[in-house]
Amino acid sequence: MGCALAANSRNTRSPSVVTARMLLVQKPRRFSCKRPPALPSHPPSHPGAPSPRACRRHPIDSPSSRAVTPRTMEPAGAGGGIAAARSSPAAVQATNDDAAASKLSCVNKGYMKDDYVHHFVRRTTKRAPIINRGYYARWSVLRKLMLQFLGAGNGGSDQKRKQILSLGAGFDTTFFQLQGEGLAPYLYVELDFQEVTSKKASIVNHYNEMKEKLGPEATISVEKGEVTSTHYKLFSADIREIPKLDRVIRMAGMDPSLPTFIIAECVLIYLDPTSTDAIVSWASEKFSTAIFFLYEQIHPDDAFGEQMIRNLESRGCPLLGINATPTLGHKEKLFLDHGWKRAVAWDMLKIYNDFIDSAERRRIERLELFDEFEEWHMMQEHYCVAYGINDAEGIFDDFGFKE
Repeated sequence: MGCALAANSRNTRSPSVVTARMLLVQKPRRFSCKRPPALPSHPPSHPGAPSPRACRRHPIDSPSSRAVTPRTMEPAGAGGGIAAARSSPAAVQATNDDAAASKLSCVNKGYMKDDYVHHFVRRTTKRAPIINRGYYARWSVLRKLMLQFLGAGNGGSDQKRKQILSLGAGFDTTFFQLQGEGLAPYLYVELDFQEVTSKKASIVNHYNEMKEKLGPEATISVEKGEVTSTHYKLFSADIREIPKLDRVIRMAGMDPSLPTFIIAECVLIYLDPTSTDAIVSWASEKFSTAIFFLYEQIHPDDAFGEQMIRNLESRGCPLLGINATPTLGHKEKLFLDHGWKRAVAWDMLKIYNDFIDSAERRRIERLELFDEFEEWHMMQEHYCVAYGINDAEGIFDDFGFKE
């Protein structure tokens, strides 16, 4: 029955579902309405803002952390969607906002635990069950693979030092959650545009429950968009510029000899294929024992995929790289052609059914009434997780998806 629904969904055009689906693709960002009364009121002219009576100015809105209008990125080579669309970094960066609200919706419904995401969400929004379930699946697969990585090669009380590098991290709160659970790696480094990192640094600086996770030696520069502590670093970087990427990695104190988990959730798919190839190749050359995790869109050529691309292009966020890696096989080939020793790619429907723990599926499926099965199959088939593996130390034999 699942196969039949999946087959039918490939020929079904459902713009409303595709629009809802866009909420699943992005990275966490933005506001909370719990404001200290001493702060000045939020400008009422701010688009979508709560009234000044309901919400005080958040540190993200301070003049020093406002985003400037970035230059427009030109598509290159085989990238782009149906049309040769122009990509706005501001629009791509703004895609974090929807997912922050989606993640908070999941947290509020009991799908997952996150003690910090509410600081990045202006107003609580109740998402549809299909959005909640989809975001949970994305969060769950990343967390399960990350915990596998953190446990790899450990023996008894011997905890091997490891590091995590998040490219285009946005307002993700994973480090703070892991630190609170006693699971954080030796070093966690996040990179994004300075417009994003300045806002994130401002929020971290504003909330003591986040600052205390950094340790007493932490320094925070909102102007530079930097946070530095012993085990956590936040820096600004345009990851398309490989020499600068290499420099900021050294500045963050990353050790190329340590096992490294690299995260790129809906990041490389927005870049032109030449830039993506360069980043994937650089990471393979830099880290000899590593996992490179991708969460991205696939299947641009069917009715659902075409509508998905049009919706994103209308928001100034064309998927410049999707035509270069349109299928699971192409995602694997991206890694194998650029120095990674092994690669695996599964779509999110298979991941939900075969990788996410069955007890967890039963738990979350009881949280809300759910009857959107055809749309669910269609949506999950258009997203995937792919990862490349370099295993010079031989610690990843048991890592990842199992048939």
